Amino acid sequence: MICPALSVVIPVYNEEEGLPALFARLYPALDALGMTYEVIFIDDGSSDRSAAVLRQQFEQRSEVTRVILFSANFGQHMAIMAGFEQCRGEICVTLDADLQNPPEEIGKLVAKINEGYDYVGGIRQQRQDTLFRRWASRLINRIRERTTHIRITDQGCMLRAYSRTIVEAINSCREVNTFVPALAYTFSRHPVEIEVAHEERQAGESKYSLYSLIRLNFDLMTGFSLAPLQYVSLLGILISLGATTAYLIVMVSRTLDGQFLDGLREVWDRDILEFFLLGMVLFSQGLLGEYVGRIYQQVRHRPRYLVQAILERKE
Repeated sequence: MICPALSVVIPVYNEEEGLPALFARLYPALDALGMTYEVIFIDDGSSDRSAAVLRQQFEQRSEVTRVILFSANFGQHMAIMAGFEQCRGEICVTLDADLQNPPEEIGKLVAKINEGYDYVGGIRQQRQDTLFRRWASRLINRIRERTTHIRITDQGCMLRAYSRTIVEAINSCREVNTFVPALAYTFSRHPVEIEVAHEERQAGESKYSLYSLIRLNFDLMTGFSLAPLQYVSLLGILISLGATTAYLIVMVSRTLDGQFLDGLREVWDRDILEFFLLGMVLFSQGLLGEYVGRIYQQVRHRPRYLVQAILERKE
């Protein structure tokens, strides 16, 4: 079997309305590169007609198109993992199906891989997102970099390129939950980031709500670092030292009958302190539970995703 030079992996979830526009732009952009390629679509348990549209496209372009149909919704990154396990190209590019990342930009990433880089990340120019979402993304990026030491300027951009070596390293991992770009960064020896164009969504709505983004970043930080546990432990030590210091001050003030500290105790509401400490305990338990939960998911050895069917032309 002749392996293509380029594999394009595209997760699809409820993108029925936008898929025709994607097809119309994707294949001409790949043809213009002048290299052999394959396109792997992964339907992530869509509830609309996305799977049917992908079947029709496979029938029209079966020579370069393959379709993986999940039996349920397992998430974007599990869909990418399935695509990585099936792809055959020396270069693999991931692309969202909503056309917010133009297919015409794929050539930029391929050129960087050919320069010797093994992982190329995309940074969206003039992002077509709300101001709140852009600021929230910057804040989360800073927290993530300090926590995990993984430098991804724009983690929401899925237009990325991976060398064959990185793809094989990712395929060797058996993690139940993972964030593919961060995992690739940990394996990469020569990573680079470049700016890519960003457009408005062609149809439908974003599949990432605010809660989903928070959940994703929480998984990212707990999946690649123990720093959150260490930070909470350090905070607990500081609070204990502060409480001990406050107790000693109160005891000394009672002994000396100091008027200033009596007034200070009246200002400091004991109930507020109790609620604060209770919140810290609950947060610490939740964080610990997150790590224990990840271990629980891993040791069950359940499949990360279930494939219903793979549409491909038999050589």
